[in-house]
Amino acid sequence: MSLNPSRTVAELKELRALTGDANGAQRVAFTPAWVKTRTWLREKLGTIPGLETHTDAAGNFWATLRGDSDRALLLGGHMDSVPNGGWLDGCLNVMAAVEVLRRINEQYQGKPPLTVRVVDWADEEGARFGKSLFGSSACSGALNMHEARVLKDRGGVTLPDALKAVGVDFEKVKDSGVELKHAAAYLELHIEQGPVLLDLDLPLGAVLGTFGVERHAITFHGQAAHSGSTPMNRRKDAFLAAGKMSQEIYRIADQHGGVCTIGSCTTKPGIVTSVVEECRITLDQRHLDAKALAGMLAAAKAASERFAQEGNVKVAWERLWQIEPRPFHPELIELCDAAIKETVPKSHRLPSGPLHDAAETSGAGVPTVMMFVQSLHGISHNKIEDTKEEHLELCVAAFDRLASKAIGWIQKL
Repeated sequence: MSLNPSRTVAELKELRALTGDANGAQRVAFTPAWVKTRTWLREKLGTIPGLETHTDAAGNFWATLRGDSDRALLLGGHMDSVPNGGWLDGCLNVMAAVEVLRRINEQYQGKPPLTVRVVDWADEEGARFGKSLFGSSACSGALNMHEARVLKDRGGVTLPDALKAVGVDFEKVKDSGVELKHAAAYLELHIEQGPVLLDLDLPLGAVLGTFGVERHAITFHGQAAHSGSTPMNRRKDAFLAAGKMSQEIYRIADQHGGVCTIGSCTTKPGIVTSVVEECRITLDQRHLDAKALAGMLAAAKAASERFAQEGNVKVAWERLWQIEPRPFHPELIELCDAAIKETVPKSHRLPSGPLHDAAETSGAGVPTVMMFVQSLHGISHNKIEDTKEEHLELCVAAFDRLASKAIGWIQKL
């Protein structure tokens, strides 16, 4: 029908000019630029006849095309960005979904066989308050209200106060769960944000699920001592034990087929003339398989105990955050793969290392799948983030095919 992928590319460029600068995208959630983005999105959707729009209790924005059935196909993403972010991360998902909605509206003359909804999830990135997937986790019911209530940004503004400024009552955010009452499937398109499709020279891929994550702080406790007068064999050097973890996590990742990252390291007393008394490192471990992820965590804990014993120091672990692997719906993965193969000669199936709102819909029991489009440089959360325009148009076309297949699949349920 009237699908126009080039229009999506043009709109993404328009959004970049509206909300970006020389350093990249600046659509951090709950800021004036984010509010401006939402206004712009409403204007785009306002050209679709009969469309209903509203903001739910968690600040998620919904556009609904009512169909003959209350059962709903959800198409989603997020318009917020990290500071100095890329021009496609999140917003490609939403704007491609808007284009698919336009096509469906025209094909069915405003009355599709089932309801079709586009959602812009609030604060997927968590850039301001450090809590990713805010809107979708509130909607799924997974949001930890106690933890979220006390979150503050760098300026000391609490998350509840930031929400209040945009008309959202923090204490009622989980009321947004009503939005999933009739959800029959959720589809999300996203740039890959990594180099897998780039290295394979393939434009599109079907996503198997999102990695589970184990995120911990590991603190080694030794003894401060003078760096000149303390013999090497008498030292209780916390940094020595922590440093051994750096190579070990690569071995663990290789052994289990996952990924591990030590992202930060702080020492006390932190001066050049003292042996390190305390060394705190943060460890992020990810895997698509829950058993393998548990094996990686157990191996890291065992290694830390071994290194602590070797260095005559102590070690303590603190869980920072955890989410289980979220495999996507097998039948929707097949449909996604088929839609890609109808668009380009070859598809590839891959997991998602980054988290996405799709993890929350899947966790809420909504059949879910994602489609990836190749990222140039394999880089995201950076102003150099990019994707070939021809690939952007191909992903919109493939995503539209997936939506059509999903409508047929839902009708047969």
